[in-house]
Amino acid sequence: MKPSLEDTLLASIRTIPDYPKPGILFRDITTLLGNARAFRRAIDELVHPYAGQKIDKIAGIEARGFILGGAVAHQLSAGFVPIRKKGKLPYETVRVAYSLEYGLDEMEMHKDGVAPGEKVILVDDLIATGGTAEAAVKLLRQIGADILAACFVIDLPDLGGRAKLEALGVPVRTLIGFEGV
Repeated sequence: MKPSLEDTLLASIRTIPDYPKPGILFRDITTLLGNARAFRRAIDELVHPYAGQKIDKIAGIEARGFILGGAVAHQLSAGFVPIRKKGKLPYETVRVAYSLEYGLDEMEMHKDGVAPGEKVILVDDLIATGGTAEAAVKLLRQIGADILAACFVIDLPDLGGRAKLEALGVPVRTLIGFEGV
């Protein structure tokens, strides 16, 4: 019998206690990426609801969102747009500031990465507090993107990130959830 998607993904994600600080359970997807079967199943599941739809771009958040987003873009025959930390892109950019646990940071994308009205799906590995994903949504909307959904492999529902995106009118798709931090 074929293992369920949830069983396959749970078995392929490493949990590292007390990283990056005590009390945190870090969900490491590098083990999922290294497992061809689990990686393929995750990408297939992220793509499935959008197959056959006109998707112009996949926007991936640095850095694991680049890996997942690139694979999703390929499967959907869509372009890929990187959303990066400030100062990492070589051309003219648009930028948005957002709050971190201790201070502010900024993310940016090329100003011509998405044309106004293009249909975009945002992709990253994990949604936790939602600060980075919320900033990415605001950045994409700043240049006129039509955000169809935000997709993540992992949801940490206790931290409220999904609710932040849904409050912005962005449907959220996740493959598995982990209770607690």
